[in-house]
Amino acid sequence: MDIQKEIAVRVSEIEAMLKQYLPQEKGYQKTVLEAMNYSILAGGKRLRPMLMIETYRLFGGTSRIVEPFAAAIEMIHTYSLVHDDLPAMDNDAYRRGKKTTHAVYGEAMGILAGDALLNYAYETASRAFSMEQDNPNLGRAFQILAEKAGVYGMVGGQTADIESEDEPEITREKLNFIYRMKTGALLEAAMKTGAVLAGASRHEQQMMEKAALEVGLAFQIQDDILDITGSFEALGKPIGSDAKNKKATYVALEGMEKAKQDAEELFLSAVDIVESFSGEKSFLPELLRYLIHREK
Repeated sequence: MDIQKEIAVRVSEIEAMLKQYLPQEKGYQKTVLEAMNYSILAGGKRLRPMLMIETYRLFGGTSRIVEPFAAAIEMIHTYSLVHDDLPAMDNDAYRRGKKTTHAVYGEAMGILAGDALLNYAYETASRAFSMEQDNPNLGRAFQILAEKAGVYGMVGGQTADIESEDEPEITREKLNFIYRMKTGALLEAAMKTGAVLAGASRHEQQMMEKAALEVGLAFQIQDDILDITGSFEALGKPIGSDAKNKKATYVALEGMEKAKQDAEELFLSAVDIVESFSGEKSFLPELLRYLIHREK
């Protein structure tokens, strides 16, 4: 399997699907609509919708019911990045090699664009209810998406992350909490929602959530590593942001070599879980293997 080619095909499919759900740029609120679309279309790995769709397929899902949820989770992820880049947060002017939303549209419109993307995500996910009105899994999937994005998920992790700045020391337990919630929660939402929509058993849902937790931790550890070893050309944003913002990181706590080792072990554990459910040429475990050695 040519994994890079397979990923490119799926990214192209996801971006075509996303465009079908984006708002039209018209009316008195046109500026915020433009800012929303600018943020979504600025590029990215499309990892969360990809994980959701592939998990859905892994457990036998075949309908388009997953698409509104996949579009919604990318909107939620994008809103979090728009707010993350704001002057009050990380104060970054570039992401994915392009000007950040607030750098183009101003700080106030950056805030509103993030707010709008979050709300529009739920509007988008709710479209699934009219596609399959008798599907008993839709309510649970919607609940998972909302919980993982909120105070018991991503927002909770962001809160702990901000409050840990300038702390002289941070425990491994607290750092793991930040990483699981800040990065892992939406990955858990992606994979668990995909399993739920496909009608997977409770045990299968729990195992996919565990795999996603491990991927989330590994992914954030890799971000810490790349913030030190990466380049603007590869990452599309300035390196050294963590040090600039005095953020506690896994690398600072455990050292570079231990961080690399732990990230790889977490990814491989997640691969083992996914392979226990997958077919011989399943794309999902290959995707996770590819992520182990990502450079951006």
